Amino acid sequence: MKTIHLKRFVLLIVCLVMTASVQAQTKDVTAPVAFKRFEYVGQDVTTQSPLPMGQYRNPILAGFHPDPSLCRVGQDYYLINSTFEYFPGLPIFHSTDLVNWKQIGHVIDRPEQLDYRGDRMSRGLYAPAITYHDGLFYVICTMVEGPGNFVVTAQDPAGLWSDPTPLSFGGIDPSIFFDNDGRAWIVNNDAPEVPPQYNGHRAIWIQEFDYTNKRMMGPRTQLVNGGIDISTQPVWIEGPHLYKRKGWYYLCCAEGGTGNQHSQVILRSKKVEGPYVPWDGNPILTQRDLSGHVPGAVTCTGHADLEIGPDGNWWAVFLAVRPYADGHSPMGRETFLLPVTWTEDDWPVILPAGQRVPWVERSPNGVETQSSETSRFNGNFVWCDDFQQQDLSMEWLMLREPQETWWHLDPSAGQLELTPRAVKLTDAANPSYLGRRVRHSTYTATLTLEVPRNEGVSAGLALFMTEGYHYFYAVARKDNHVCLYLECVKGRDINRIAEVILSSVDLIDLRIETDRDTGAFQYRSNGGQWEVLVESADATLISFSVPDGLFLGATVGPHVRIDP
Repeated sequence: MKTIHLKRFVLLIVCLVMTASVQAQTKDVTAPVAFKRFEYVGQDVTTQSPLPMGQYRNPILAGFHPDPSLCRVGQDYYLINSTFEYFPGLPIFHSTDLVNWKQIGHVIDRPEQLDYRGDRMSRGLYAPAITYHDGLFYVICTMVEGPGNFVVTAQDPAGLWSDPTPLSFGGIDPSIFFDNDGRAWIVNNDAPEVPPQYNGHRAIWIQEFDYTNKRMMGPRTQLVNGGIDISTQPVWIEGPHLYKRKGWYYLCCAEGGTGNQHSQVILRSKKVEGPYVPWDGNPILTQRDLSGHVPGAVTCTGHADLEIGPDGNWWAVFLAVRPYADGHSPMGRETFLLPVTWTEDDWPVILPAGQRVPWVERSPNGVETQSSETSRFNGNFVWCDDFQQQDLSMEWLMLREPQETWWHLDPSAGQLELTPRAVKLTDAANPSYLGRRVRHSTYTATLTLEVPRNEGVSAGLALFMTEGYHYFYAVARKDNHVCLYLECVKGRDINRIAEVILSSVDLIDLRIETDRDTGAFQYRSNGGQWEVLVESADATLISFSVPDGLFLGATVGPHVRIDP
């Protein structure tokens, strides 16, 4: 009997020890990892020459700023972009001259506003449009695989924005037009009223909007079937905006898809509900008839929005791509600016046929491009974060909205702490990853971090395009040593393409040096000499040309995870 009790006692002790050990290991594995410094240096050969006085450089917002929408309030301009699966979502920029921009916030900055969970990249938030009326800002947008079309409002564009109000119509790319008779209308892309005749057959619709109660009213009317000329089977008529000028209602739309066949077209009518007649000189913007393989080529131009500039003339913001070769670009679709001219019979033209998008253009009123706060949005620049502030910089993005707080800034120590979690970059979830936009095809990203104290945790620098295309350059404890490795995710293949065992390492610098289609992965232990882990990795997989990458641009930044 005593023997049985003794065995039970011993077994109890063993169980308690094992439980304590597991708890200790769990606690250790989730201990935050400290990141000391991040630096991004961007260099492009096309921006080496000094900028002439009174001129600005395209793109005005470099690196993954697609689907721009613009509105004017007095002397102030506000611009907004798509963000898809990134959080915070829908950045808002402010300018007084259309050239120098400063980010002032995000529209979607609270996890409870929208649920991204389970959505893959290239889904999420599509093509927002910003409008102002009677003291209130409106942003209307589509969240695919979510609530669909919705509207949010704010008195101050820097926030706080309201929770989304769903709107009862299908399709994507809505925008709001406030007429001078007090009525408001929403135009958007949706399926045609007859069964689609071919792949990409879409239509533009209009319906009145009760903006006081945020609901749709009255009948819905199809304005455009297919595109400018249905007999040619045009594809993906989308991104519509309405303007009123000299008694005409102008309907400006993208056509041809957001790839190399992208274009911008214009129609007009004497009545807001149509019928609309296309201009016989369409498109008003495209680069599809020009080679995208010459140095300095700009491709995929479209999804434009027009506004009157500070000089009294009309200007257009639109998306475009700067490929370095064969359609590859880590920046994805960026925001460009060009003046609009009007024909003698009152049709707007952004760029005459056969002309290339200029890299440098005269500014409205000859305003100068400023440095400091605005310099990080285009041109060559250095951007650093020493983590000495109370809040995360607006440069940092995460994948999908967080359900828990896994990041912490310690300004007194000058460090960012990320908690390892069992969420990977390959998951349609919210990993412990903070990325900033890649704005150049030639750039260097450097990260300083403390090596994780315990085994089972990897921490380092991620270069991310999609769940299926990214690099993770990381360190992990292994048998009292430090393992430095490079993991490459390409499609369904996950490979550790290089690794090295280091000893006596507490602090390590990781550096990715990318020159267009190649990337070098380097490291420095405890402040010593730089060494090379991989001299020439394939950087073309970090491009909007990869599967599911068409809408996106690359991001780079710190990531930690509990290893599988």
